[in-house]
Amino acid sequence: MSAKLSSTSARGALRASARVSAELLLVLVMVTVALWALGRMWSVVWPLISGLFLTTLTWPLTRFLRRRGWRPALAASAVTVLFLLVAAGVVALIAAPVASQSGELSDGVVQGIQKLREWAVGPPLNIGNDQITGAFDAAVARIQDSASSMVTTVVTGVSAVVNGVVTAVLALFLMFFFLKDGPRFLPWLTRQLPGPLAIHVPIVAARGWDALGAFVRAQAFVGLLDAVLIGLGLWIVGVPLVLPLAVLTFVSAFVPIVGALFAGLIAVLIALVSNGLTDALIVLAIIVVVQQLEGNVFQPMIQSRGLGLHAAVVLLAVTLGGSLAGIVGSLLAVPVAAVIAVVWNYLREQFSESPHEPDTDESHTGGAAAVSS
Repeated sequence: MSAKLSSTSARGALRASARVSAELLLVLVMVTVALWALGRMWSVVWPLISGLFLTTLTWPLTRFLRRRGWRPALAASAVTVLFLLVAAGVVALIAAPVASQSGELSDGVVQGIQKLREWAVGPPLNIGNDQITGAFDAAVARIQDSASSMVTTVVTGVSAVVNGVVTAVLALFLMFFFLKDGPRFLPWLTRQLPGPLAIHVPIVAARGWDALGAFVRAQAFVGLLDAVLIGLGLWIVGVPLVLPLAVLTFVSAFVPIVGALFAGLIAVLIALVSNGLTDALIVLAIIVVVQQLEGNVFQPMIQSRGLGLHAAVVLLAVTLGGSLAGIVGSLLAVPVAAVIAVVWNYLREQFSESPHEPDTDESHTGGAAAVSS
């Protein structure tokens, strides 16, 4: 009898494992198809994502105006015009000097990497093995390519936006409509979905919007603080190319962990080539101090509600995003991971014994801007 029961249990466990494996395979196929479709529609998806990011930055001011009695269209128009004026000022004051110094910045990075290579080959390391040298050369070439790609992306970002007129115009129009009609999206979504989906999907959308807004606004403000403090330190030390390095620091802040390391490496290399080893060490110390202040003071103060992601998860997400979609993938990796974490946490709440009743006040629904009809 026990042998028969054991055989029955084994067959049941095998069938359950096969069913789970089939379901996981189906999910993997669906994810693959979704990513393929996303790539095919990227010309539409990228303006949508850009519009959402811009909306997260401008929604607090729009919400403030609406609470003061401004009509939605008027508040959205005023904020959009103000955003365009600020963007034009940034282009006039920062983009032109940064673009004019881009070649010098790229050359300095390459020279700094070559100087590090010469130091590794000479004493005290005396690396003379051909295989080690070859591997080092390959790593140097890869770093140079990555540095050139990142520097080119940073210093030509405004030009890329100007040249991609369609993408820029679509993103701005979407931002305007998100600011104007965002609070009506969740009620509209509730009416379109059947059954329990009408309750669960809007809640997840509101929480996802909160996570996205917290990430973008916190990273923008922390990146600005990093750029100002590190730029001031570079100016005091006398390192050239302060403005391009500050802009690079600000942009790199949107790629957590990896971005800060990359921007710091570029600044140290420029200081090493232009000012020597002593100033390079001083710049390294400044960057370490600023990064410690960011991690222990700025980030907890500015972002009171974290994304709920471990640093290892953030690092893996950035690495995976970069390998799949380059710099754009690195920029989008953490927000996507945060939204996935929101969905997972909500599902876990629903399947727990005492699910948490979410808050669906206007502050959540007001920011849930997305495509609506």
